[in-house]
Order: sequence, then C-alpha cells, then structure tokens
Amino acid sequence: MNQWETLTPVLLRSVGETVYMVAIALSISGVVGLAIGALLYATRPGNLFANAPTFFTANFIINIVRPIPFIIFLTAVAPVTRAIAGTTLGTGAAIVPITIMAAVVIGRVVEQNLVAVDPGVVEAARASGARRISVLFTVVIPEALAPLILGYTFMFIAVVDMSAMAGYIGGGGLGNFAILYGYQQFNPQATWVTVAIIIVIVQAGQLLGNWLAGRILRR
Repeated sequence: MNQWETLTPVLLRSVGETVYMVAIALSISGVVGLAIGALLYATRPGNLFANAPTFFTANFIINIVRPIPFIIFLTAVAPVTRAIAGTTLGTGAAIVPITIMAAVVIGRVVEQNLVAVDPGVVEAARASGARRISVLFTVVIPEALAPLILGYTFMFIAVVDMSAMAGYIGGGGLGNFAILYGYQQFNPQATWVTVAIIIVIVQAGQLLGNWLAGRILRR
C-alpha cells in the first residue's frame, strides 16, 4: 500500500489542527495585544494617560516574557496551561502558551507602531477638544493602521511557527505530523511535504497582509 494512502488523512487533520490553533490563538492574542500596546503607548511619560508605575510595570513584564525561547516557554507555563485547558497535551492545550506569548509580542509591536504616529496629529486632535480616549481610538490607532496590519501579518507568521513548535509537546498540527511521521520514522518526504504546506500558509498570509496594508495606504 502507498504510504500516502495512510498518511494523507492524518496530514489533512494536522492541517486543520494548525489552522484551528493559529485562528484561535491569533484572534485572542490580537485583541489582548492591542489592549496591551495601547496601554503601553497611552501611559508612557508625557503621553495621553501618562502613568509611570503602570507603564514601567507593563514594560517590565513584557521584557521578561518576550525574550524567552518559545520551546522553553511551553514547559514554563505548563501549570497555567493545565489550569486553563485541564491538560498540557493536545491542540487545545497548545493554544494557551501560544496565545500568551503572541499577546505579549503583539503588545510590543502595537506600542512601537503607535509611538511612530506623528505627535503633531495627536496635539491637533487634543487642541480641537477631543477627549483623550477618543484621540487614542479615533486618531492614533487609525493613523497607525497600515503598519499595524503589517505587524499583525508578521505575528501571523510567528504564530504559525509557534504552532509547529508545539508539536514537540504533542500539541498536534503540522509540527507534530513532521515529528511523528517525518523525523521519527526517517521519512524526509513527510517532512518536506509539511514544510511545503507551511510555506503556502505563510505566503498566503503575507500576501493578504501586504494587500490590506496597501489598500489602507492608498486611501
């Protein structure tokens, strides 16, 4: 029997698991990361809601979490994963550490893009009598929308990468497929098929992100 008659259903299931992990993790972390980034931007000294203790606390936490290699982070937050998902194995469990790490990184990406907004635009909005919260959500974030889309595109690729690494702890998805049916069974064909699928997913996400950012810039 051709090996792919057996492997194809498993591969398709793995693709579905990867799409599921990436979609859920990116949806949650995207919202949480935007909130974190907006908080960092707004509470910076001299900014809209300047609050040094809040800014430095959030900044300190991000600086601790962000440099941790994800493969180590997976095991470090295992107690949190078990508390939320009831287990540390499987696709559902893998979503927890992916979401936490992605939210932290997105928060920094959002902050950096918001800081790049022309302060003159913010000052003009404030001078016109706009409330500070309104300036943040109707001026600053829309002004940074195109680079934010590119930042989220970058994070989409990073989350795909994290979902693959989750395969090392039985997280399911394409990473788990490559390990079980490629590496452990000395089957380079299975590994390269997995790589090809990941490349297609990443390229599709990158093209979509570039297109959306281009549309925003042309407005």
